[in-house]
This record gives sequence, structure tokens and C-alpha cells, in this order.
Amino acid sequence: MNNEDLLAAANTYPTSLSSLLLPTASLNISSAVSSLNRHSLSISNRLSSIYHDSLFVRQIAERYQLPLVANERCGSWYIPPDIKAGSAYFKSTDGHQGQWAFSTRRLNLQVLDIVEKHGGCIIVDSTRRGKNMPDALSKTVPIWCAVMNRLLLGENCESRGIYTSEDVVSPSEHSQIQARLNTFVEEAKQLHLNLQARSQTLQNPLRPIFTTPTSPLSPTALKSSYKPIICLTASSPVSSSPTTPSTYIQGAADDSESWSHGLTPSFFWAHKDQLLSTSEDDLPRLIHSLLTAPSPGIFRSTPPATMIHPTQFLYIAPLSSALNTSSWDAIIVCAPTNPFEELPQPPVTSSHPPQTQILHLRCPNGKLGSRALRTQWHLVISFIKTILRNSSHPPKILCTCPTGTDLSVGVALVISCRFVDEEGVLRRGVEGRKEMVVDKTFIRRRLAWVTGSRGEANPSRETLQA
Repeated sequence: MNNEDLLAAANTYPTSLSSLLLPTASLNISSAVSSLNRHSLSISNRLSSIYHDSLFVRQIAERYQLPLVANERCGSWYIPPDIKAGSAYFKSTDGHQGQWAFSTRRLNLQVLDIVEKHGGCIIVDSTRRGKNMPDALSKTVPIWCAVMNRLLLGENCESRGIYTSEDVVSPSEHSQIQARLNTFVEEAKQLHLNLQARSQTLQNPLRPIFTTPTSPLSPTALKSSYKPIICLTASSPVSSSPTTPSTYIQGAADDSESWSHGLTPSFFWAHKDQLLSTSEDDLPRLIHSLLTAPSPGIFRSTPPATMIHPTQFLYIAPLSSALNTSSWDAIIVCAPTNPFEELPQPPVTSSHPPQTQILHLRCPNGKLGSRALRTQWHLVISFIKTILRNSSHPPKILCTCPTGTDLSVGVALVISCRFVDEEGVLRRGVEGRKEMVVDKTFIRRRLAWVTGSRGEANPSRETLQA
């Protein structure tokens, strides 16, 4: 055999693992790996992992006797509703490297109310595999605490700086965030927030304290010289503990829309035992039956309508709270269908006009609803003008949507910008509107009225851009 024959034979030998496998065998291995990944991230594994993490959350709450606040949308999965004190909206994106921010859209003033009442709180969140703590807890909450300390306790407050976890935030990143604090405080001051009452009751600064399943708090972590904001990461790094189940999923509740089949935290906790004992194959069918069956026990307490301060006439509520029309002079409904059409209406005559005027804005659920709202603002403006023209007294106006947190917030924001002066007084005419410059700062101030009054308010970016 000559040299050319030897070289040709050598080129036919396998040179990699993939070349040793037949194409069909390679496809089978890929399918098997994908199947294993899908199984490990199954609904049953997620729900059991959530319940496993919730035990740690309850343990911390009992140890420190502080109320639990869910950082939405993930945190509510880890807190049984009967021990949940409230919700917060601290975004991880406001803590991402180089993108640190104090959100003027999500002020989370409701957290201050909880802290004033209980002396502190525990904010619950989780994070997916690859991180020990979400950026929302490691950086966004500390930024919020530092800004609030300056606003509430003054520029000479001893806690002028930011407190971060040395295990998560590097000294370089810490100093970079610290350098931006003055800018964050000035942005917050531009909102003209009325914090006088809170500043009188909050005598000590807020201090974020960090804990995870692998780094629990020491008994001496809490001191009387500050108000503790315990940033509790519920999820454990995979294989970090011998007590962690082999099917455990870190941050199992994250991105629930992609796996829950419509299941919500309230439904999970109401039917926990049944869901945890059901096989993976039967879970989608069970979830569907639970969601479609009447469940009055879960929604027995209807959240009240919230008045938007400093106005004395503008309110926001979810649809479930708005069905008693006699309480309102006008109702604006943002929903796919109008629930009031099915309610009995009194006869309308010239001497007995309808007591409540209702405007239905046809808005689908989700992002499509925000887009639909954009095309209907002229209806809102015309409706309010008519209400003002026909009312001899300041009318009570309710803005409502299925959640009471998104589309209705957008409507209330437009009304406050268009028809309300700086003192919250309703303007019956459009004269004098030229005196007010409606720019981004003006809109942020009015949004602060809404989010400061209703802590649950969480308008999407699409709604605010409508």
C-alpha cells in the first residue's frame, strides 16, 4: 500500500464522538435529553419545590416575628395567603449591572405603611439556577431603602449610604451605586411626594438585611437602631443541602405564565394538598377543573376601592369590587365585556335619569388591552366632560379593570392629568389648562399620586405608553 492509499484510509477513521454515532442514534440521544429536561421542570416538580421553599419562608417569619411581603409576581407563590401582609414591586432590572435605578413608576409606599405598623418586614422573592439572590433583593431594595431614608429622615440622616450584601455585590459595584444616590434622590424629589406623616412616625432608618437558605440570619442581626427590611431569597442553589429533594427546581415559581396552565398562587394554596398529590399527567386537567369550578372561598374578601389622593373623587378598583353601581356617579370599565349589562337597570326617564353613568372601553386582556386603550382616549375625555357638565356636585368616578392594577391605572392617570389641578381639585372647564405644562415630570407626579395611593397599582409599560 503506497502513501496515497494510507492517507485515504486515515481520512475514513472517526475523528469525533458525533462521527461515531449514526444520525438516528444522535437524534434519539437529543430527544432523550430534551425529555429529561422537560420532566425535571415538570409542573409537579415545580409545585413541590415551591412548597419546600415556603417552609423556609414560614420559619424565618416565625423566628423574627415580622410580616411577609411578596415581591410580585414571584413572591406570592411562597407565602400562604393567611400570613401574607402585602405585595411589593421591586424589579430586578432596576438592579442590573450598570442599569441601577430608583423606580418612579413603582414607589412601593405601601411597604412603608407595613414597616410603620410592625417595625420592619420580610420581602420574599426567589431566583433561578445560577444565582444565589435576585437583583431585586440584592440591589433594587437597597437603593429604595437608601432613597427613602434621605426623603424621610433628611439629608443629614446617619444612614445616607447604601447597604448591600458583600457576598453578592462587589465593592466596585457598591461604590458605583453609591455615586448615583444623589441623582436618585433628586428624581424622587421631583415627584413632590407627601411624606410628612410617614417621616413623623419613621424615627429610625430602613436597613436591608439579606438571608438565603444557605446563609440564614444570626439572632443578633436585628437591632433597635434601624427598621429591618429582611430580603429573603426563598430558593436554594441546586444541591446545596442534603435535605433538598432530587427533583428540586431553584426559583420554581419564576415565569409562571409559561408552566402554570393558569394556576395562580391563591388557587395553589387553596388546593395545595390535592395538587401536590396529583400525578404530572393529571395535573393540567385538575388545574383546568379548579379554575372553571365556582370557588367562592378563595375570593370571599373583595378588595375595596382606593381613593387617589389628593383628589376626593377619583377611585380605582378591580371589577369584582365595582358591581355595586349605586356608590358611584360614573364608572369606566376596561374589560373585554361589560359586566354591568347583565345587571338590572332602573327605567330611565327625563325626570329620573340613570344614577350611574357607565363607559365601557373594550379592552382585551394582556398587552392587546393596552393597545386597544390607546385608540379610545377620546371616549374617556368626552365621557368625563359630559359627567362634569351634567353634575352639580363633584362626581365620584371609579376606574376599573379585571385586576384593578393596570388599565384602570392608565385611565385614572389620564383623568388626573387632564381634569385635576395640583391640589387635587377637579377642574370643570378646560380654561387655564395652558397654565400647566404637561411634560414627563408632570406625568410622573400624577402617576405618583396613583401608585402612592394604591400600592397594588402596577401598570405595564404598554399601558403607560398608550
